[in-house]
Amino acid sequence: MIDRYCTPAMNAIWSRQAKYQRWQDVEIAICEGWAEVGVVPAGDLSEIQSVTSYDVIDTASAMMLRDSCSVLLESAGKLRETILGLAQEHMGTPCIGRTHGIHAEPVTFGFKCSNWLAELDRNIVRIRECKRDLSFGKISGAVGIHAVVDPAMEVSVLKRLGLEQEPASTQIVNRDKHANFLNTLALLGAGLERIATELRNLQRTEILEVQEAFAAGQTGSSAMPHKRNPWNSETVCGLARLLRGNAMAMLESVATWHERDLTNSSLERVIFPDSCQLADFMLNRMNRILSGLVVMPENMQTNLRKMGDLVFSEHLMVALVGKGLSRAAAYKVAQRNAAMAWDGHDFKSSVQEDETVKQHLSSEEIEHIFSLDHHLRNAQFTLDAVLKQF
Repeated sequence: MIDRYCTPAMNAIWSRQAKYQRWQDVEIAICEGWAEVGVVPAGDLSEIQSVTSYDVIDTASAMMLRDSCSVLLESAGKLRETILGLAQEHMGTPCIGRTHGIHAEPVTFGFKCSNWLAELDRNIVRIRECKRDLSFGKISGAVGIHAVVDPAMEVSVLKRLGLEQEPASTQIVNRDKHANFLNTLALLGAGLERIATELRNLQRTEILEVQEAFAAGQTGSSAMPHKRNPWNSETVCGLARLLRGNAMAMLESVATWHERDLTNSSLERVIFPDSCQLADFMLNRMNRILSGLVVMPENMQTNLRKMGDLVFSEHLMVALVGKGLSRAAAYKVAQRNAAMAWDGHDFKSSVQEDETVKQHLSSEEIEHIFSLDHHLRNAQFTLDAVLKQF
């Protein structure tokens, strides 16, 4: 991975020196195991005999992947705190919800953040499960049959390394665990991409409800000095595609010929460190984006009012159904008044003057239908529900 997308915490795990150190850690632990049973003479623990190289490499990889999960969990935890802070701060900040890119019904910006938080929490749980799943090594020999190393000695060696015994290995640990991890990172990336995509849309000139922090003198465009592009969010979206591609490559490596071939090792030299580096970079980059995010409640309010009170059309329909109209009839009442609003009439005034509405709803009930506070009364529920699940 190029230095641009590397983090110090992941470099400490995946640098060449760090990898060789892990190999040495495994070799020393194996030697210590042999010394305990009298095979390796005391003082000669650098000599390893009758142990396949992949007993070292796969076991060292397990340690590196395990430690990478720890780094990712720490970075994800920091991002979680940032998102939680935004959710709490802006739970009462109204904005328009959109479906298909079109104004739908009011939500709050804190509600949006609560949704991001729920997905991040699920990915945190997935990474924890991967960490546990990946913390298995093998010292079981060339095809995993324990022809040279006794299973009890394998347990002893792995315990020194903080790993558990892989119950059914071949020359390697089966790659379904690794595929699951790479798929988890792809899901994490997709979740970060979802946040970044929303932020990119909300930063569009016509919307401008949020903006990435922009330092004095920072260049937005080499040709257009006025530009403030959402390039950080765009970076996250682009890197998410790499994580998805790496996950697919790992799925291709679950199957091997018999007890081992070399189809997995070449790509793992690339996708293991790269995916861990990218995931950690993306978590930290998203945390930086959201920590400095400029939220614009006034613009949110302006956009919310662009369609007047049309956003309350569902409330009108539901209220009429509650008064005994069929859903189809109630829909037609709301729709015909909405159509007038599209032609320039005030929706609320049209509803108040509609004969069918007046026959079924009082003035107080109509005011209730068009109350933003009533519409948003349960926004906090989502955040509370998310926090209970974590």
